Amino acid sequence: MGPARSTISPLRELGAYEALFMQQGATFKTLAEKFATDTAALPSDFVSHQEADQAAASVIEKLHKSGVYQFGVRINKAGDYPAKLRDAKHPVELLYYQGTWELSEMRGLAVVGSRKPSEDGAKRAVRLAKELVARGFAVVSGLATGIDKAAHTAALEAGGRTIAVIGTPLGEKYPKENAELQDHIAKEHLLISQVPVLRYAAQPFQHKRYYFPERNATMSALTEGTIIVEAGETSGTLTQARAALYQGRKLFILDSCFQNPAITWPARLEKEGAIRVREPEDIWKVLVTE
Repeated sequence: MGPARSTISPLRELGAYEALFMQQGATFKTLAEKFATDTAALPSDFVSHQEADQAAASVIEKLHKSGVYQFGVRINKAGDYPAKLRDAKHPVELLYYQGTWELSEMRGLAVVGSRKPSEDGAKRAVRLAKELVARGFAVVSGLATGIDKAAHTAALEAGGRTIAVIGTPLGEKYPKENAELQDHIAKEHLLISQVPVLRYAAQPFQHKRYYFPERNATMSALTEGTIIVEAGETSGTLTQARAALYQGRKLFILDSCFQNPAITWPARLEKEGAIRVREPEDIWKVLVTE
């Protein structure tokens, strides 16, 4: 990555990013392809300053209305944008965040899985999160119900650090039942979103689900690896599994998944490079220790 420009306006780049997403047919894939053609380009190189500034003002207004007054952005080619995100197939140019950005620099593992886990699955997520904390790792997840919530909560109860990568803009609370947890993570830990505020607000509800698999790829890129606790054959968690393998991250699958006769994905992903976890030591022995 080249040197950061010295005259970047975060607010203008935010607005330009949002304006690009308001263009017809814009997706994370098409924008990634646009920026790949000019590796020195910033969002404002593709949008007029007037359009960018107007979009930025609209974003600030919407965020304020949703109760978000303090937040930051990380822009590719500008300062503290994490280089590891470029490993994603369609890397994002800008992230919104609330909380302590420095947590993104910790060693971290994602703990993910079903929104409706078994009782044993939820307990496994709790045990894993607590062990990660004990070993000095940040616990990263997506703030969904089920496994995600269990992992975030266990990390907090163990006195550790947790990062939530969400599939909505910062001011949105989904699911509603996790609103208090989201607020706590935003204030005391780290909450990250790549979701464009204006595009999200303009879209019909049924289109908004497509942001969740996109955030899974970003969550994977932010971490050293992903641990799948429990997931069905068509779970969105498998999007993150494929992203982890593509990005060269470690992919860990708990042995209990292999024991489930109703699913075939664990054996398939193991053949592609995933690691079967029969005991916690199977995780630690393959991670490079510092």
